[in-house]
Amino acid sequence: MVRSIKNPKKAKRKNKAKSGDGSSSSSAHSMPTKVWQPGVDKLEEGEELQCDPSAYNSLHAFHIGWPCLSFDIVRDSLGLVRTAFPHTAYFVAGTQAEKASWNAIGIFKVSIFLLRKVAHEGCVNRIRAMVQSPHICASWADTGHVQIWDLSSHLNVLAESEKEVSLEGSSISNQKPLMKFGHKDEGYAIDWSPLVPGRLVSGDCKSNIHLWEPTSGASWNVDATPFSGHAASVEDLQWSPTEADVFASCSVDGNITIWDTRLGKSPAVSFKAHKADVNVIAWNRLASCMLASGSDDGTFSIRDLRLLKEGEPVVAQAVSSSDNQLTIWDLSLEKDEEEEAEFKAKTKEQVNAPEDLPPQLLFVHQGQTDLKELHWHPQIPGMIVSTGGDGFNIIMPSNIQSTLPSDVA
Repeated sequence: MVRSIKNPKKAKRKNKAKSGDGSSSSSAHSMPTKVWQPGVDKLEEGEELQCDPSAYNSLHAFHIGWPCLSFDIVRDSLGLVRTAFPHTAYFVAGTQAEKASWNAIGIFKVSIFLLRKVAHEGCVNRIRAMVQSPHICASWADTGHVQIWDLSSHLNVLAESEKEVSLEGSSISNQKPLMKFGHKDEGYAIDWSPLVPGRLVSGDCKSNIHLWEPTSGASWNVDATPFSGHAASVEDLQWSPTEADVFASCSVDGNITIWDTRLGKSPAVSFKAHKADVNVIAWNRLASCMLASGSDDGTFSIRDLRLLKEGEPVVAQAVSSSDNQLTIWDLSLEKDEEEEAEFKAKTKEQVNAPEDLPPQLLFVHQGQTDLKELHWHPQIPGMIVSTGGDGFNIIMPSNIQSTLPSDVA
């Protein structure tokens, strides 16, 4: 299989007409374009990057007023595997407004743009929708509170409405949360169980993790005694996709810890995962032995948890960075020099890529600044949604198969 790397940016030189030199403004359009190679090519004075639409099956950008640090895709009833355009998608997101009183949870529908807002005390550090009941969402605030919300009325209105609204015209509801729990500090880590409806874990910057168990009605019991084992802030949490009582956490202390709620509040397994802060983990929903992690040092790793006892569970490792790029990787690919040479001969394209360019790098998306979070759409194969300092992007790269399994690490 030939390694396919499509980059959505092209470099185009602009010629500046000089008085008396006989050049015209149309000469700029005759200059050839070339594929922009991040980390290889440099922009010269007068050059700019332009998006190549052919690299995408779909590309949209939008914002909801204030930047959003976190968002989640709301599962809907429109179909489990949707491939036909036009697509419709629902989201929840939390704002990072200039003033605390201006923050809100945004509930929105993208096909035409529809938005409803719920007032939120403090900036939203992270927001997650329950898998089994997507209208129930949990939000982490910088005030140190985790809150549970029932957003069903807003989603119902969006589903029935076909009239596009402006951001200025969208009012804010002062709806009260179903539940509110105060940690000793703010935090970012939160996850709903995919196996037990309503079961939740939340972790804070004081290294404490609390378990939420649903009770009858719209209420939860939060265990006041936290899970304790990390030496620094808990950055992310992930429930096992196959074991109802098992979840994983990662921390600024560089460790990943596996917990079993049946064994008390101490770790079942803990290991050093990276040399720097571990900011994010993702448990593979199709191969539950695989756990991905990303670190402040720019590396991300894939581990086979079955190999933990053997001391070397890392099965794949790569380097990325905070460079305003969204990269997609296919870890099943290996470099095939014969096929690559044959491909270059057919296309007659000379790619001056560095020798150490990973063959697993499948796609590079640029154009957003200060990227914060991204998710595969669980019902629309090949669709990725990302949020950054300048708003949201929805992309469907043209070299990603439409049969790509969704919601995997």
